[in-house]
Amino acid sequence: MKTTRQLYCQYLLSSQINYTCTNLAEHFENLDHNSVYRYLKTERLTPRLLWEKVQDQIVYSPNGAIIFDDTVLDKSYSFAIEGVRRQYSGNEHAVIKGIGLVNCLYYNPELDRFWVVDYRIFDPERDGKSKLDHVSEMLDLLKFRQIEFRFCLMDSWYATMPLMTRLIKEQKIFYCPLKKNRLVDDSIGEKPYRAIEALEWSDEELLSGKIVKVKKFASDTRLKLFRVVVSTNRTDYITTNDMTQSDTSEAQKASGQRWKIEQFHREAKQITGIEHCQCRLNRSQRNHIASALLVWVVFKELADKTKQTVYQLKHGLLSDYLKQQLRNPAIAFS
Repeated sequence: MKTTRQLYCQYLLSSQINYTCTNLAEHFENLDHNSVYRYLKTERLTPRLLWEKVQDQIVYSPNGAIIFDDTVLDKSYSFAIEGVRRQYSGNEHAVIKGIGLVNCLYYNPELDRFWVVDYRIFDPERDGKSKLDHVSEMLDLLKFRQIEFRFCLMDSWYATMPLMTRLIKEQKIFYCPLKKNRLVDDSIGEKPYRAIEALEWSDEELLSGKIVKVKKFASDTRLKLFRVVVSTNRTDYITTNDMTQSDTSEAQKASGQRWKIEQFHREAKQITGIEHCQCRLNRSQRNHIASALLVWVVFKELADKTKQTVYQLKHGLLSDYLKQQLRNPAIAFS
């Protein structure tokens, strides 16, 4: 029996806790675990397959947003998996061993739905590319595929001068948080640059934001900065190139849409087994990740059609099993 993409993806979709090659072989008749290993080792599944899967599903909006962010696939207990490196995980709030994944989502705010349209594996030792290089490549591909969007949302890590300048030139509106130590000038040249946390805010500026120049940007580039008090011990600073934005709460709402990508990260990790491949080869890991993302797309499409969550669909498989066992138990209690 030969392992196929259909079989492997079906396995990731159906399995609940174990996503290893041996477990698949043990649960499929006449399938040897070496066949699964060979499949993951020799196939070449690329991000293009993800786009082919979702391109006809996307419902575009004139207010559509592209969201970029990365996540770390936890490999804390691995010792010989290629592509694993120590990197900061926002989920763990610590540096862990893992595989970095940079993702690109398209979000329709009217429908409150999103689709993963591209991704990249962060592996600088292999290809010499930074996360920003991957984002730049994905932006190029969005243009080539003629994906229209108005907004671009991203984390503070991506709030760099080259990326934001590019978005300004391409007439895209961005919202992203800035770190509190970022140097800005709110006096338009009358005072030296100061850290954002050292700025003074009038009551009017707290409600409608203030105009600033961020250090190293072109001399004529101005951005709008908003101070958002999240809690007693946390204050966010959100910037945008939309100079017509004059409402702090609206700026916070627009920027907050980027958390859709965190929802995607959580769902993919919890229902597809994307972190649980134990194969050592880089190609095997990449093929497993590609398969897991294709599985998430299937779950998400069905969840949107049936008005359920992806968790209800995944756990519903166990519910069906329990109902079957109660009607006709394989092991009867006596």
